[in-house]
Amino acid sequence: MSRTSLALGNLRAFVILLVAGFHSSLAYVVFQPPLRPFSSPPWDWRAFPILDHVHWFGLDLFCAFQYVFLMPFMFFLSGLFVWQSIARKGVGAFLSDRLVRIGIPFALGVYLLMPVAHYPVYRLTAPDPSLSTFWAQWIALPFWASGPLWFLWHLLVLDMAAAALYRFAPGVGERLGSFAARAGDHPARYFVALAIVSALAYLPLAAIFQPWDLRQVGPFAFQPGRVLHYVVYFFAGVGVGMVGIERGLLRADGLLQRRWALWSALALVAFPAWMLVTALTMENAPLGIGPLPQLDVLANLVFVLASATACFAFAAVFLRFAGSHRRVADSLSANAYGIYLVHYLPVIWLQYLLLGLALPAVVKAAMVFGGALLAAWSATAAMRCTRIGAHVLGADRRVTPEAQQVPNSGYSASAVSPP
Repeated sequence: MSRTSLALGNLRAFVILLVAGFHSSLAYVVFQPPLRPFSSPPWDWRAFPILDHVHWFGLDLFCAFQYVFLMPFMFFLSGLFVWQSIARKGVGAFLSDRLVRIGIPFALGVYLLMPVAHYPVYRLTAPDPSLSTFWAQWIALPFWASGPLWFLWHLLVLDMAAAALYRFAPGVGERLGSFAARAGDHPARYFVALAIVSALAYLPLAAIFQPWDLRQVGPFAFQPGRVLHYVVYFFAGVGVGMVGIERGLLRADGLLQRRWALWSALALVAFPAWMLVTALTMENAPLGIGPLPQLDVLANLVFVLASATACFAFAAVFLRFAGSHRRVADSLSANAYGIYLVHYLPVIWLQYLLLGLALPAVVKAAMVFGGALLAAWSATAAMRCTRIGAHVLGADRRVTPEAQQVPNSGYSASAVSPP
């Protein structure tokens, strides 16, 4: 396995830790919405399912940093092997595989796991905590809560769009790959192009919708202000992966990894800059200045830059320092997709069970994170031992002679989606 593949596998493991850590921390952030009845709009529990009475601002910073870059980065990583997978399998087989490995888990997770996961949320404000009353209120909601599984249906739609591009406009995809091929020697030029395109996609919608706006039709949730932002990052990943991960931006000996310190420094500057400018646009703006809505466009532009710099920084750091086998990371990477599917259930239940304990917020968050990760990891490993689980969640990812004969085949695909 190449050094880049190993780095991406370790990055996949790290991303799933961030996802679990993010959801484990939301109950303990300072800036929370007020607690409202389960059936009352705007249904803030979709984003903040459990609200604890203990808080720590450090967890706000931790969640805010992920809020800036994590989802775009996951879409970028998920696009890396898509074009090669379509070319290897054919459009029909690729789409059939995606429906089985993304569509079915999405449906099962939303309709079976999410009601169980959200029952503790209902109990927080319910005068009648019975299961029958909960179910009556659940099915009376004008949507079917999907939790973090919304990412899967977005990914499925984008995979379909990539397949349509491959079938009907392959030249467009090839131009994406041609531009990305030069990114190995000119990552700064690629960064500027990505920032400009993502700004053009994000700024118009950000002027209409708030960053936290969440719309939902049935089980299909989406963030209207950021949907095109995610599309840009997904197809950026498609372009980078089209030429092979060893030949472009993610080249093991490329300029990106050699300048990891520079990209990290830029990310550490861009994030607090976004926080400061965004804070000045809010009602409780610091320094007694008052809200400055004229800074909204600047805040959105800095968000685009913070998102791009963080993505480049994490890619550079892992390419530079994480290009070797790590047994725990290998297992975590192999089980990442299943962990993503099921971790939300133990997260919510553990947060609910810890409500009555007089412990610091950071201790509770750590307990939820550790317990939920262990539960989801164990459940996924057990499911992958079955025939159906191995097919949907991915079988053993150890390198086989067949895999070695297909360069960059995607058997170590990144993000949380299956290869």
